Amino acid sequence: MSENAPTSRRAAREARRAQDQGVPPAPGEDRTIRRPAPAAAPAPVPPQPSGPPAQSGGSGSSPSQPPRRRQSRKQRPGKTPRPAKAPRQGRPSTGADGKQAPLAGLRTATARPVSVLRQAWRVIVDVCGPVVGTVRDVLVRRAGPVVSIVTPLGWVCLALVLCMAWFAVSFGWQEAAALGILLGVLLVASCAFIVGRSSYKVTLDLTRTRVAVGDNAVGGISVVNTAPRPVMHSTLELPVGRAVASFPIPRLRPQELHEDLFSIPTNRRQVITVGPAVSVRADPFHLLKRQIRWTEPVELFVHPRTVALGSPAAGFIRDLEGMTTKELSNTDVSFHALREYAPGDDRRHIHWKTVARLGTLMVRQFEETRRAHLAIALSANLDEYASELEFELAISVACSVGRQALVEQRELDILTQRGPFRCATGRTMLDDATRLQSMTGRRDAVDLARRLADRVPNASVVFFVVGSHVTPAQLRSCAASVLPGVRAMAIRIQPGAAPSRATIADLTVLTLGGLDDLALVLRKAVA
Repeated sequence: MSENAPTSRRAAREARRAQDQGVPPAPGEDRTIRRPAPAAAPAPVPPQPSGPPAQSGGSGSSPSQPPRRRQSRKQRPGKTPRPAKAPRQGRPSTGADGKQAPLAGLRTATARPVSVLRQAWRVIVDVCGPVVGTVRDVLVRRAGPVVSIVTPLGWVCLALVLCMAWFAVSFGWQEAAALGILLGVLLVASCAFIVGRSSYKVTLDLTRTRVAVGDNAVGGISVVNTAPRPVMHSTLELPVGRAVASFPIPRLRPQELHEDLFSIPTNRRQVITVGPAVSVRADPFHLLKRQIRWTEPVELFVHPRTVALGSPAAGFIRDLEGMTTKELSNTDVSFHALREYAPGDDRRHIHWKTVARLGTLMVRQFEETRRAHLAIALSANLDEYASELEFELAISVACSVGRQALVEQRELDILTQRGPFRCATGRTMLDDATRLQSMTGRRDAVDLARRLADRVPNASVVFFVVGSHVTPAQLRSCAASVLPGVRAMAIRIQPGAAPSRATIADLTVLTLGGLDDLALVLRKAVA
């Protein structure tokens, strides 16, 4: 079997060479090498073993079974095999029959249905978006007042009418038909109560738009019939915060006036929106309701409660020519001492009487003075307070001190974690204090003190208004952020505690238990 293997390979090689040279095969010998069709892909050939191929038959090659073509030629020594050429992309391949085969190596781009639908939807939105928005605005403007007439109970009644009609038609229920007719009659009869025009002149008048906590805000509302004919009775609704006040309006003759007074209780610091005044016409069953707006809303500020400190308690900011500091200056109004003359000193400050006595040039030296500038750091971090009541007391304390500074025409700055207050007038300061909302987070009193030192570097007196949960270590850090020469005080709010005074480094700590004790605590600080 091993002797016939080289013979079959040699015969196949001679047959292939003869075919290439055009030599006809010998009679009785089939030297045809059958090759696969060019269109069909060659089948994968399993790897051949390293030993000689096995023969299935005799020693000679059978004419009915052509010899197999070798899968690989022996590599000649000294030559490297050529790499296989990659098919060129973009050029069609031609088969044996002259027809072009499909391009090899190219991927056909296939559009996904989802992406096509998404692109189509974007085009539709871009084209139809403005048109849909315009139609929606027109419907809201035109159909909104009509749709708003029907109350939720009226929509339920209308839905029941449609359901009963469907049951009566589909199943022939006479009871459903009777109930639907009854509800339809109620809806039609309700229209008679809202039909008609109302011509009013409504005036909303608040005697004071700014009150303190605990004071009642008194206001009045007047209605005048401006129509040339009498107007049927109706109801006037006035929203006050989250509540709604109703005022019955009787039948009014032309130019007849109707007035009503009301009082708004103020239990806590807040901004209450009063209005708008709306006239309401509704049926007895409240299926339909027609509203007409007559006034604009008005804001009622409920300011925090403040107390007057008086002159003795305000001595910490009372100075006509500024507050003296420990910093020395060559020109000022507060005399400090005499020193020897140095080149560059102003000759106008030479003290000639001392020069005549000592025989040496002596000049005056002054202490630097600053204009009274009050800065208040009000902590709005609710984690530093024991309760909401304690936080409200802190706001009242800060506003009381700031109001006294504005009365004495001193410069004032109030800073919180929410931002600064407008301190041009007492009214704007109290308005911002009314809008102040508490917060929670990392920004504590120490961070607020550092921000205050950066924002108001020229302050002469600094107040820290903090809660009872602020520790002495935090107060010491607040005092460290104050610039040298600036007087610093901390008012620690603790409801129910006795007024007291303590010192932490250069910081004076005042404990306050109630707003009425503020003047007493400040007098202790001044003493």
